[in-house]
Amino acid sequence: MAAESSQTMTTPTDAELVQAQADLWHHCLSYLTPMALRCAVQLGIPTAIHRLGGAASLPDLVTALSLPTSKVPFVGRLLRLLAATGILASNEAGMYSLVPLSYLLVDGVRIDGDASQTAFVLTVTSRHFMEAAIGLADWFKNDIPPPVPSPFEDVHGAALFEESMAALDPECDKLFNESLAAHDHMGIGTILRECHGIFNGLQSLTDCCGGDGTTARAIVKAYPHIKCNVLDLSRVIDKAPRDGFVNYIAGDMFHSIPPAQVVMLKLVLHFWSDEDCINILAQCKKAIPTREAGGKVIIIDIVVDSSSGKMFETQLLMDMAMMVYTRGRQRDEQDWNAIFVKAGFSDYKIVKKLGARGVIEVYP
Repeated sequence: MAAESSQTMTTPTDAELVQAQADLWHHCLSYLTPMALRCAVQLGIPTAIHRLGGAASLPDLVTALSLPTSKVPFVGRLLRLLAATGILASNEAGMYSLVPLSYLLVDGVRIDGDASQTAFVLTVTSRHFMEAAIGLADWFKNDIPPPVPSPFEDVHGAALFEESMAALDPECDKLFNESLAAHDHMGIGTILRECHGIFNGLQSLTDCCGGDGTTARAIVKAYPHIKCNVLDLSRVIDKAPRDGFVNYIAGDMFHSIPPAQVVMLKLVLHFWSDEDCINILAQCKKAIPTREAGGKVIIIDIVVDSSSGKMFETQLLMDMAMMVYTRGRQRDEQDWNAIFVKAGFSDYKIVKKLGARGVIEVYP
């Protein structure tokens, strides 16, 4: 059968072969783009451009970064790639400027309350994370009984979110938690503006895995009448600022969630398996009143959608990241519906899609 199929294959034309080779180069070498981005963050290029007024020439940047003059041509090549891949903008006069993406990497600048995303860049391009991806083929070949560990766990013997990660590399663990906080809080301002209706009429809300309370404080600032709880592990809560705006509760969402009219899970469930998500959602259902009394779960997470153009590739890359680093996954609407039903919920509504993410209301 295989022989018959191979005989019917059409031999690529010369033009197709030339293009195929170029495409292969692109795929094999595209890892250098995140490496260039990591380098830019470590050198402080976005911050330097910002401090130089938002646009800078190559010589000005080299001077501002205190780099050796012998590296000028090499920095130029780095900047050329960053501009070609949309990380920076450039013009014919040789000036480089920030775009929205690189503005997220400026130290000390907060956009609408959102933290810089430099920790995210440095985390996902770190040695431990890269080594986990390099070991992917060995992980596929290894016949391990369930629950199957992630490639990250398999390679390093440690798991994200657990004490084993701190034991493996305290600095990497610290960076990961900073990355997680920046990742989680990004976009809450947009959600409050674009989806403000989901908070109308609410009296109380529990933010599961709410970290230092940045998201909850943004909600309280916009809706002062809402009483917000932040639930997270004690080692996270112990470091959270106490400013009186939100109530911090140390606990485990797998065992108990503080009662509230609404429970919110913002960029949480994609880190967990379907079985874990069903257990988490079952705890959420216990914590909220009936739908008639305003009970619901607000989920802010990626909704994979093949019709979303370029965003679809980003969603699939995020799914691969979850597979390599955690036991979780990204889900399409059918996947979300299945776990809602299994957790005992009666209905849901995708309120809005914002970039790669969706805002979902789930009703008991």
